[in-house]
Amino acid sequence: MQKNDKQMKRRHEINKNRGYERAKQHPVSFTGPAPDFFEGALLGNGGLGIVVTTRPDAVMLHFGHNNVWDIRLAEDHKDELLTFQEVYERLAALPADLVQLTDHPWYKQYCELAGQNYSKAYPKPMPCGSLLLRYDRRKAEVIGHTIDIANGLCTIDFLMDGKPAIFELFVEGSHERVWMKASDAATGALVPLFEEIKLIPDPETPPEFPHAEVMTNTVTGGQSFTQILPHVEHPSVPYITQVKDKAFRLAVSVSGIGKNEEHPLLTKNSEVNFDSPGTDEHGFLACAELWEGFYSDLDDEAHPPDLSYFNQAKEESKAMWRDYWSLSSVALEDEFLERIWYHNLYFFNCAVRAGVTCPGLFANWSYRTIGADWHGDYHMNYNTQQPFWVAFSSNHLDKHLPYVDMVDHVLPVSRTWARDYYGLSGAYFPHSAYPVEMSIMPYPVPHWGWEICETPWTVQSLWWHYLYSMDETFLRNRAFQPMKEAVLFMVDYMKRPEARGEHWGDDNYHIFPTVVPELYEIAPGFAKNKDSLIDLTLTRFLFNAFTQACDILEMVETEQKLLDNVEQILNHFPSYPIAESRNGPVFVSVEGENPDVIYNVPIPITTIFPGEDHGLHSPEEEYRTAVNAYLNHRNEGGNELVFYHLAGARLGLLDLERFKRQIQYCLLPNGTCTDRVLMSGGRYADTENFDFMSRMGIWFENFSLPAVINECLLQSYNGNLRFFPNWPNEQKAEFHTLRAVGGFLVSAAFVDGETDWIEIESEAGTSLSFYIPWTEGALCTLPSGEQCMLSGQVGKISTVAGDIITMVKAQV
Repeated sequence: MQKNDKQMKRRHEINKNRGYERAKQHPVSFTGPAPDFFEGALLGNGGLGIVVTTRPDAVMLHFGHNNVWDIRLAEDHKDELLTFQEVYERLAALPADLVQLTDHPWYKQYCELAGQNYSKAYPKPMPCGSLLLRYDRRKAEVIGHTIDIANGLCTIDFLMDGKPAIFELFVEGSHERVWMKASDAATGALVPLFEEIKLIPDPETPPEFPHAEVMTNTVTGGQSFTQILPHVEHPSVPYITQVKDKAFRLAVSVSGIGKNEEHPLLTKNSEVNFDSPGTDEHGFLACAELWEGFYSDLDDEAHPPDLSYFNQAKEESKAMWRDYWSLSSVALEDEFLERIWYHNLYFFNCAVRAGVTCPGLFANWSYRTIGADWHGDYHMNYNTQQPFWVAFSSNHLDKHLPYVDMVDHVLPVSRTWARDYYGLSGAYFPHSAYPVEMSIMPYPVPHWGWEICETPWTVQSLWWHYLYSMDETFLRNRAFQPMKEAVLFMVDYMKRPEARGEHWGDDNYHIFPTVVPELYEIAPGFAKNKDSLIDLTLTRFLFNAFTQACDILEMVETEQKLLDNVEQILNHFPSYPIAESRNGPVFVSVEGENPDVIYNVPIPITTIFPGEDHGLHSPEEEYRTAVNAYLNHRNEGGNELVFYHLAGARLGLLDLERFKRQIQYCLLPNGTCTDRVLMSGGRYADTENFDFMSRMGIWFENFSLPAVINECLLQSYNGNLRFFPNWPNEQKAEFHTLRAVGGFLVSAAFVDGETDWIEIESEAGTSLSFYIPWTEGALCTLPSGEQCMLSGQVGKISTVAGDIITMVKAQV
């Protein structure tokens, strides 16, 4: 065991350097000024997010934070909302020959009433202001900027009096601070690049908020402002603070602001500026810091640390990034895919951190109204779940914890909604939610609020967290109760008299009514509102996961009644809806659907992913139907860049060249991928602006692109490791410590069209099962040094925690 400990420490050090050095080969660069928000450099530490833009006359930093929201909440008409049963009975009584239900005056009026709260601009992420650093264009010119993603350091290149100068910025890993330094490129000496500094509250701050005045510290020369975020929906004037009010404070300390005597800069009375004559010889060094929380808790005396800590903070930041990159790495002959892998894991680390509020649609980067569409909230029909798919296989399980916290946050209102709205037990998880205190669902409009799939989908990744870690403490303390609440609701919902009986013509329990995500709403006569494919596959996933969890936690006896109900439903479970396409049978979202319908969310492939019913492991007939569904699928764009292609990788069918072209189509100048439309004919007219989503914000969900690449290199979803299932024979590839189901850290290489070597570390001591990648068999070296040869399709090895097993092709 001591030998294994030494081996693991050595491997950790090697991996630490390997990932760091590989990431260093993929900087994010931009040439020339980058004045637009979507051209700027993205920095962050998972809480604080900063967009660094460069104008021909200034550098501008835009601040945001996952914890900082306009927390006002509208919950009007609570007493006017009907219960689920009341709405259902009224809808059932409407004429089935309506073109759409909203043609009926009552339903149209009810939808307007139920949607009024969501039509308000709040809650939403609250931009935290900007820092402007102005330079003299006659003396300095911006050349471009680069982010070294290996260490999070952003450098902006200047010519200053004809000589190269560098402006460095980085965000601390454990404090909400950004450090800045301007220096001569040749000597490293500090230079007085900037002549004016200005803190600017966000221009789109709601005018009804208490005014935030920028203050200057006459002793230190620093600036700060504090913005109160009222808890009450309609703040009074003058405003009287409330106990639940939140706030943030942005402050900056600086030295070395140059003074231009011949051409003094004009200042505006509404904004405080300062310059510091006599400090030119010190050059420019600065630190800006953000504090947030309850207004009553903010320290009035808080100010950034002494600037002498710059070098210490820089080294600590580098160490944090080295640790991050040590957890996994890839080395791919395909340079583009390797770059996408590293870039998006860089952005992921900038955007999410354990202990910080779970990011919404646009993470922690915002400015003016950027990041405010759809409240920047949690959408549970894929948007909120998708970015965390990358956390598992990429070996960043800690990054999933904010999502787990989000589930805990919405659980109370989900229980209340199940009880009071549905009259059922358990928890009905919402279509949309906010990181604020809620007493009702934010969007109780039936035609989207009745998406039943969102309940099992919300808790699915809790089970994945266990599978990839084998952490029984997590399963017991964090995952089991939310999963059970979802099961309780689904059992009750499927056992309602409307969901089973002679009128169905079968003996099954049905998921009815329901809504296909982003497609049909509630159809007249409920024609397309039963047994949606995604409802079925995710509910089956949930029931099976819960059954296994009870066994693992030795809770079968205490949960026997619920388990009996689950087994009964699974024994009378509806079949997946199938239609005949031009290429043969395909899965469709609901029975009777045209297989050529244009989707928004790629429902027909959800039995492959996230349902995990189908893949390379499937029997031939089921596999062929899944393949047909994948190849037949038509998507209007915006919701499939990760989702659809991950399913393709699971089938071993992903066309990597086409995948790369679509990534290129969605790439923004800052290196992130936006959501862009692919086709009209569905919800989008021929005159639609295909780029309408690009300027809404930084799409957090697409940071999960590395998960697609991981599935091309390693799959483990069915408990059997499969190596390089979707990698081109003519290209080399290597990966280190990707995480697999069973708590395994896996490394392997692919050379000359076949797996070259494999190394597996067992964290939890579970049984290792894998598809043997060589027809000649696998020569395995066990921790004891003993060798064994395994042949056939699947190999199995018993392990104990800490075991390291290596494999190569057996020599015939």
